[in-house]
Amino acid sequence: MAPPVPAPGPEVIASAAYTQGRDKVEVPLAELGAHLGRRDGLLWVGLKDPTPETLALAAGQLGLAPQVIEELQAPHRRPKILDFGSEVLVVAITVEVAGDRPAFGETQLLIGNDFLLTVRRGATANHHEVRSRLEKLPAQLARGADFVASELLDLLIDRYVAAARQFEAGVEAVEQKLMLRGLNNTEIRKLYRLRRDLLRTHTLVAPLAEICRRLSRVEMHPIDAQSRPYYGEVADRVLRVDELFNSLREALAFAFEAGLMIGQAQQTDTTRRLAAWAAILAVPTAIAGVYGMNFKVMPELEWTFGYPVVMAVMFGICGALYRGFRKAGWL
Repeated sequence: MAPPVPAPGPEVIASAAYTQGRDKVEVPLAELGAHLGRRDGLLWVGLKDPTPETLALAAGQLGLAPQVIEELQAPHRRPKILDFGSEVLVVAITVEVAGDRPAFGETQLLIGNDFLLTVRRGATANHHEVRSRLEKLPAQLARGADFVASELLDLLIDRYVAAARQFEAGVEAVEQKLMLRGLNNTEIRKLYRLRRDLLRTHTLVAPLAEICRRLSRVEMHPIDAQSRPYYGEVADRVLRVDELFNSLREALAFAFEAGLMIGQAQQTDTTRRLAAWAAILAVPTAIAGVYGMNFKVMPELEWTFGYPVVMAVMFGICGALYRGFRKAGWL
């Protein structure tokens, strides 16, 4: 009776061997090498935030060259592709939005002839969705590691789309506040932060399109000719999602311009009101200033109706100015 397979540690998300997409067998990292080179076999290993020792154990069992191990252990800040001849390493950046701020992680896909090694760092979302779906479709799983890698990249694009929707909700909220209240310090800071996050997301997502184009056009040993069209479709999806991120950045730019225009219109309206009231109040101020001079000889000083007439003149002129400014839309 075979000894029980030890439960994988928290770093090993999954480690299984398939034959023609079926007959799933859980494989410990220390026994990966025994499942390589089998006809119609696929070894699929998933690691999350592995320690150097765990990664070295898996790499040693897979027979990876030192330069491949070095790239797997090194952190990457941008997407990249490396062709090592018998293996192809694809590095993609993950985007997950928590609240209104994005969190960026890294997913490495090492595609071999009969194995696929995935290494996730900083990404919380797993690949269980793709693994469960392909296990129910053995004919697709039997296509090999290159096809499975294209499905994982497609899942990554789905998460880009989800992140874009969350960004869109944040952009709409900022637009509404700008339209209702105009610009204030809090909204300006939030708008700047959103634009910066969208720009950073664009710089991390856009290179993946060219990587997928290369996988679809350039001959690489682990990538079968029948799997290349799938990478072309993934590249098209990346471009569409990247356009969505760019459109959100433009929407924020338009919202900022609209907020500035609203603020300028409010300032202009306030300036007009102040100017109109200043013109109205200048009339009684001038007349009262003249009669406030301590001269003995002044017009109508001894006349009984002098005071009412002067007050009537002041109110009449002020009323005429008020009507004129009101009609002009200044008040």
